[in-house]
This record gives sequence, structure tokens and C-alpha cells, in this order.
Amino acid sequence: MALFESEESGLLAFAIGLVRQRGVAEELVQEAFLRLHELWGQVENPRGWLYRSVRNLALNHLRDHRHETPLDETHESARSAPESRPDEDLGRMEAIGMVRLLLAGMPAEDQELIRMKYHEDLKYGEISKRTGLGMGNVGYKLHHLLRGLADGLRHAGIEGSRG
Repeated sequence: MALFESEESGLLAFAIGLVRQRGVAEELVQEAFLRLHELWGQVENPRGWLYRSVRNLALNHLRDHRHETPLDETHESARSAPESRPDEDLGRMEAIGMVRLLLAGMPAEDQELIRMKYHEDLKYGEISKRTGLGMGNVGYKLHHLLRGLADGLRHAGIEGSRG
């Protein structure tokens, strides 16, 4: 299935970011694809549905396994961010997951604008040359896309820089 090939690695990275256990993340992604297969004819946006499902499955897993953290991951978290707290980490990962979910629901050309600006770190002029949009239009579109993401996060109950 082409959808599996195109989305599996992104979903896996998303799930690992949420649960921080590769084996569990692989199971969650597999479960989401199995559920999608059962509902295939009823789902309008399979990519967005998959991200939402993985997020929900991950949150359910974290809730049900709240006190289970592998020893090596505990030490790794403590080494990389000594001031970080598990509840802050979970909030941050949930916010990242929600941004990915919101991005997945955007039209491809809007996703591409955000990717060029924030992943490739391109200036408006460079984006304008690549897309054929005027520089002012690039700025306008990015402004409204970011406002939409912020509104989506607020609607999901995620506010502030800490998630």
C-alpha cells in the first residue's frame, strides 16, 4: 500500500516522540494502520486520520503505563535535559504531535510553504522564486497558516511555549 510506504516512517518518528520506546511505537503505528484498513471506505483524510489515531493510541498507552519507563531511557532523559520534568516532556511531545496532526490536515501546497520556511530555513524571496508566489503573498500565507496552527493548538487545549 502506497500510503503505508509514504507515511510509516513519519508516523513511527511521531510515535517514538510520544512514547519514547521504539517497540511500543512500532506496535502503535501497526495498530493504527490495521484500524484504518478496517475503515478504509469511511475515512476522507487517511493521513490525518493515521496521525490522530497514533496520537490517541500513544496517549492511551501512556495513561495505562504511567509508571513504566525503561531504565536506559530514564538515564538518557536525565542526561539530555536535567531540568526537564516528565509532565513537561509529555506536554511538549503532545504539542509537537498536535502540530504534526494539524499540518497533516493542510493542503499539500500549504505544508510545502511551511516546510520551506521552517525546515529548509528559506527566506521569503527564495520561497517566492520556488513557488511563483509574490513575496508579499508568501508572507501573508505563512502568517495565516501559523495563525491557523496556533488556533488549532488552542482549540486542542495546548497553549504557551511549554505545551
